[in-house]
Amino acid sequence: MKKRVAVGLSGGVDSAVAALLLKEQGYEVIGIFMKNWQEEDCSAQDDYEDIKKICARIDIPYYTVNFSADYWDKVFLHFVEEYKKGRTPNPDVLCNKEIKFGPFKEWAQKLGAEYIATGHYAGILEEDNKTYLVRAKDENKDQTYFLNQVSNSQLQNVLFPLCALYKSEVRELAKERNLPVAEKKDSTGICFIGERKFREFLAGYIPMKKGVIIDSEGKIVGEHNGVFYYTLGQRRGLGLGGSTPKGGRWFVTGKDVQKNILYVSLTEPPSLYTKLCRVNGINYITDKVANGAKVLVRIRHRQPLQQAQVELAKAGSMLLHFETPQRALAPGQYAVMYKDRICLGGGVIEDRI
Repeated sequence: MKKRVAVGLSGGVDSAVAALLLKEQGYEVIGIFMKNWQEEDCSAQDDYEDIKKICARIDIPYYTVNFSADYWDKVFLHFVEEYKKGRTPNPDVLCNKEIKFGPFKEWAQKLGAEYIATGHYAGILEEDNKTYLVRAKDENKDQTYFLNQVSNSQLQNVLFPLCALYKSEVRELAKERNLPVAEKKDSTGICFIGERKFREFLAGYIPMKKGVIIDSEGKIVGEHNGVFYYTLGQRRGLGLGGSTPKGGRWFVTGKDVQKNILYVSLTEPPSLYTKLCRVNGINYITDKVANGAKVLVRIRHRQPLQQAQVELAKAGSMLLHFETPQRALAPGQYAVMYKDRICLGGGVIEDRI
């Protein structure tokens, strides 16, 4: 009998090609559309219509499953609480841990699926009776950063069909096989916000109030509509065009959530750079990292890998000592560790030191 695999379909070209490749490899493929957000919007309905067309073209059955309650409790509430603290969360990381490789995998198994698969650009390496998460061939699209919090058990019986492909090759395959989403643009931003403006969306969950913007000399240079909207190192969308000297540019250098003050500088200050940060909530995917180990680190998606040394600290936290200063390390973001092509895991940046 053919082995059954459940593919998480988003309506985009990546997951569509993942399903296509598995079907061509001889698997019994079923498509599953995960509904993770209760509110309906045009983009979500369009995605669902595209999924129906994709499955018809590949000739596979599809199902819809609603995980919006799980998403609200395990991902979205954390997202809101982090913003209330003035931090910069990444809900996609938690979505992978708490939904896609959790309830989704369990639901697929109830349908008799032996494997689950997604359109992530990542890979699985089986070596010495261990399972490792590895970077994809296409470094520009590699998504292991967003998978840094999954457990080793969650990686069991998982397939990543796009691991050895470049995005251009995925597009070409979609065109060759006449998939209806071959030319569809990639989705960007946070999934549950959709086409809405981020600031308008966030204001619906966190009370916003106007506050002052103060420069490095202590002068009030403008007004903001809510300090939660901004992140360290931000250079755009500050609304300070009228107070910017010719050739100058403002940088966010800090924010005081309690006093509702946003701090900026007209030049990029040295304080934006640091070689040391504290990371909490460490998740080791397969092997633990030893004290003093030298690792490669990525503090944001698509950032070039950075050399760093690990210093284990109390209560499961660690200090990362970077060889070169890192710009705008924002609390709430993830620091993800690698050894060669293996993703070791990661944790949340707690503070810059």
